[in-house]
Amino acid sequence: MNVARTTTRLAERFRGFLPVVVDVETGGFNHETDALLEVAAIVVHMDEAGWVRPGETVSTHVVPFPGANLDPRSLEITGIDPTHPFRFALAEREALNAIFTPIRKAMREYECQRAILVGHNAAFDLNFLNAAIKRTGIKRSPFHQFSAFDTVSLGGLAYGQTVLGRAVQAAGLDWNGSEAHSAVYDAERTAELFCRIVNRWKTLEEAYDGPVVPAPPAGRDDASEPTSALAAAAPDTGPLPG
Repeated sequence: MNVARTTTRLAERFRGFLPVVVDVETGGFNHETDALLEVAAIVVHMDEAGWVRPGETVSTHVVPFPGANLDPRSLEITGIDPTHPFRFALAEREALNAIFTPIRKAMREYECQRAILVGHNAAFDLNFLNAAIKRTGIKRSPFHQFSAFDTVSLGGLAYGQTVLGRAVQAAGLDWNGSEAHSAVYDAERTAELFCRIVNRWKTLEEAYDGPVVPAPPAGRDDASEPTSALAAAAPDTGPLPG
């Protein structure tokens, strides 16, 4: 494998950003007051041909910060018992460092300037992550502060589904509802979904020989003529590759 070329392709594909899938489980919906309880992260890798795939999962349980709110309804959904002796939870700063260390290593390897969070309802995960970073005084997050890739939008675009389980199944991937609401499980399914969508787009671009060209303004004499290889080929393409 040409490592240098692979490195360049990933950095170029996402404008210098390294996609990292993140899922958090929490003690509620308010990132300022509610506890961060579990974090999982997966770096997205790219091979020499330009196909992306999920990397290894890094995860940790987190000790609620002092005074953190723990909503019983949220704990019922996640099944997390913050007092369980076998959680082996880490304090927030230690937990974040455990998650960020492999991300920073991958950023150096792929020559990416920053990581960009990939999540399902990504703003939720990013807000809780940013709040924990602020509380712990970590000087520089590897993640862009507000930009993210959201598989809610991507799943709706690619498969017409915005719920994670339905989008995953529409993409032809396995889904086990009994394992949902675990940071590790949700992150791994989100990573598979994101990579499936990115690779699907690559397949379409290659099949139609380049990016789609916008249609001409209405009223032009040649408006009925195909304006791209995609438009020309579309009537005879059949089912799109998954």
